[in-house]
Order: sequence, then C-alpha cells, then structure tokens
Amino acid sequence: MIILVTTVHILVCLGLIVVVLLQTGKGTDMGAAFGGGASTTVFGSSGAGNFLTRVTTGMAVVFMLTSLTLGYFAEQGPVSSIFETVAPQTQTAPAIPAAESPEQPPAPPASP
Repeated sequence: MIILVTTVHILVCLGLIVVVLLQTGKGTDMGAAFGGGASTTVFGSSGAGNFLTRVTTGMAVVFMLTSLTLGYFAEQGPVSSIFETVAPQTQTAPAIPAAESPEQPPAPPASP
C-alpha cells in the first residue's frame, strides 16, 4: 500500500511541475495587447487556461492527500523491516590465551 501511494505521489509531483510550467503568466497577455500578437484579447483567452487550472487544482488535491497519507504511514512506524526477519548472529572474536605473548627480540650480547 505504501509503495502504491508513494508511486502515485511521485507521478503527481512530476505532473504538477509540468502543468505549472505549461501555464502562462498573467502579465504576459497584457504585453501582447500592445503589439505582441500572441493573444487574441487584452485579458487573455480562457480556453486552455481554464483546462490547465482545473488540472492543476485536481493534481494539487491528490498531492495533498498522498502527502497526508504518507505522513500517517510514517507515524505508524515500519510495517516490516528486513532487520526483523533476519535472525541476529552473534559472533565473538577468537580469544588469545595469556600464555601466548608476542616473542621478545633477543637481547644483545654482552660486550667483553
């Protein structure tokens, strides 16, 4: 369930970025009225803008719902963890007996 919600969340994030970048700013249509030629009216056309506004609103609602759902799942704690399924293995280091100590270098011979 978490994987599904996370996948939908990521797809909606990417789609929301694309839809917002496709929309034109409100100030661009006013400049087109003074000789830009990019717009048909002074206040802009509402055909494509209306559709993109509705898509943006819908994606924003889905984004908020998936955000709240993922926050709820995060508060509940992990459902299952790989660390819980693997039995802990206790390993001890091999003990070095006290009798075995590193050899001392031979003493230098006494001078006559």
